[in-house]
Amino acid sequence: MTNSDRTPAPFGRALCAMITPFTEAGALDLDGAQVLADRLVREGCDGLVLSGTTGESPTTSDAEKSALVRAVREAVGDRARLVTGVGTADTRHTAELALAAGEAGADGVLVVTPYYSKPPQDALEAHFTEVADASELPVMLYDIPGRTGTRIEPETMIRLAAHPRIVAVKDCSYDFLGTQKVLARTDLAYYAGCDEHVLALYAVGAAGYVSTVANVVPGLLRAVLDAFDAGDPAGAARLMRRAVPLIELMMASDLPGTVTAKTLLSALGLPAGPVRPPLRPAGREAADGLRATLARVTEEFARV
Repeated sequence: MTNSDRTPAPFGRALCAMITPFTEAGALDLDGAQVLADRLVREGCDGLVLSGTTGESPTTSDAEKSALVRAVREAVGDRARLVTGVGTADTRHTAELALAAGEAGADGVLVVTPYYSKPPQDALEAHFTEVADASELPVMLYDIPGRTGTRIEPETMIRLAAHPRIVAVKDCSYDFLGTQKVLARTDLAYYAGCDEHVLALYAVGAAGYVSTVANVVPGLLRAVLDAFDAGDPAGAARLMRRAVPLIELMMASDLPGTVTAKTLLSALGLPAGPVRPPLRPAGREAADGLRATLARVTEEFARV
């Protein structure tokens, strides 16, 4: 597939689901967020997703979310697109957050499926439509049924694609067939939301990825897309395989990606800080394993 055949990427191709740095006292670290955002953009990210799952959105206040957007926009300017998470279990609150995101300077909003209440598909469609109507910002739907308990079914996604401001999907559905069905019937820009799917989804027409692992190795994941775009799918596959040990340890262990990303960023001397409860820091054995794997993967990538 050539880029001319691919759905345009409204928020860039290589997006990082950025952690939210905190001070050791647990306060929002805006200076640290600016440092981290600048580093991510310089090392290959053309988009940042703030206040998502990795950004600990359940434990940050509305005011903190807006302040984070303003600080990161100041740091990166127009070098990267900014998408901020506004999804909640409450349609009215989600719409309010979407308006606030626009005022803070976001380029788009990430809207997760309402969790806990498990709304049926017609209610989901109404929820996303109301949020998209509330703000002028383009919307990236976030389909992650493993966390929310509810899937955005492909037929629902196809109907939602008719809305002029619903333009993208962060796909954590683990339904490769369903994703291809929506890609074939809509112009929605799909972003791999599971790091192990970065190349697989890109090969069938996704716009790019929203990656947690990119917090620590932004250049490696960007190189996967660049190799594929350069007409070297075998090279892209080799790079993807190099990333797999780190992806597995960061995303498929018993620890959330937020915890593993902050552990490694701290080891690199980059802003991260603690996680907020109920999350807890990685134990010593897990942290040692993460650091060793990162060192090995980084060394191998440097030899490419």
